[in-house]
Amino acid sequence: MKKALKWGLGLFLVLLIAAVIYVFGIAVPQTDAKMNPVTPHEPYPVSERAKALHATLLVADLHSDSLLWRRNPEKRWDRGHVDLPRLREGGVDIQVFSAVTKSPRGLNFDGNDADAPDDITMLAKLQLWPLRSWGSIYERAAFQAQRLQKIEERSKNNLVIARKKSDLNQPDGTLIALLLTEGSHPLEGKIENIARLYDEGYRAMGLQHFFDNELGGSMHGRSQAGLSEFGRKAVLEMERRNIMIDVAHSSRQTVRDVLATVEAPLFISHGGTISGCPKTANRNLPDDILLQIAERGGILGIGYFGGAICDISPKGIAKEIIHAVDLLGENSVALGSDYDGTVETALDTSELAAITHELMVQGMGEQQIRKVMGENVKRYFAQNLPEQ
Repeated sequence: MKKALKWGLGLFLVLLIAAVIYVFGIAVPQTDAKMNPVTPHEPYPVSERAKALHATLLVADLHSDSLLWRRNPEKRWDRGHVDLPRLREGGVDIQVFSAVTKSPRGLNFDGNDADAPDDITMLAKLQLWPLRSWGSIYERAAFQAQRLQKIEERSKNNLVIARKKSDLNQPDGTLIALLLTEGSHPLEGKIENIARLYDEGYRAMGLQHFFDNELGGSMHGRSQAGLSEFGRKAVLEMERRNIMIDVAHSSRQTVRDVLATVEAPLFISHGGTISGCPKTANRNLPDDILLQIAERGGILGIGYFGGAICDISPKGIAKEIIHAVDLLGENSVALGSDYDGTVETALDTSELAAITHELMVQGMGEQQIRKVMGENVKRYFAQNLPEQ
């Protein structure tokens, strides 16, 4: 009997170890690689002149979902789009890290149900996130912030999370990070959770993601509604705390309602223009709303994925940037990759000099290149982060 029990226990341990090896060594990495691919390509052309200019640029990206994945950002990986070594290879000075906390099964741009099975719940379990995060959307946002805080604590990483205006003033070589929620469902219907997220380091909040939530309608939800009464109270509290508001996934009516409710300038962390790519009407905001956001001092981050622009190559990204500048002005356009956001891109963050090259080839001047590649983002943050 004892022999059989020992044999059974041994078999269980072997199977458990095999299961752990499979999940963390095969299943999770394969899922990550499959969902965040870079299109195979030969090295993109980057002229010596473009390399020289890129080396002098302040480069900023308004959106990356890298904290979602079980990859140590301190190491260089051969999958996905972003890690600290590749950020430095690409010359990035400011990176916004977004926390994805809920994603309905069957995700699409045309219509999603808020009560559909949630893929982030499964991902949190598979990646062995803390138990507290399995059933709490708020705790998922807190955990992702805490991941970045641990990276910040290790001095070798030379990374600072921007919590106030003065955090933007760092020595050369310091990577400045900023935390953003991908939608405000981590509030879980409680205004007081804005303060809790603020204490975790969040200084920007998206209102919706791919589904309607307590704050109002998503561009990809069912209702196409505007701000709810709770949403109105929430955005006023965000404005009071100098939390920047991202309307990248909000319905048109929600954005109009926010513009009518707060005075602070809004931003779109990852998107594009419908006039630059008409087939993106189910993903991007119309030009009249973009113009209102720009006139209020807001900025549009140009995404690198097919839902936001027509051509995801460096040439296509540059073309959309130039179109957006022609539409909104040179102070209102930035980079907003959506890296590691379950999107296919044509380049990872180490290759951003290819965009600089294409902007030069397509006739953009140095001053405008400096602005769209990063200076607009730093200025926007400097104007809107808290004083202390």
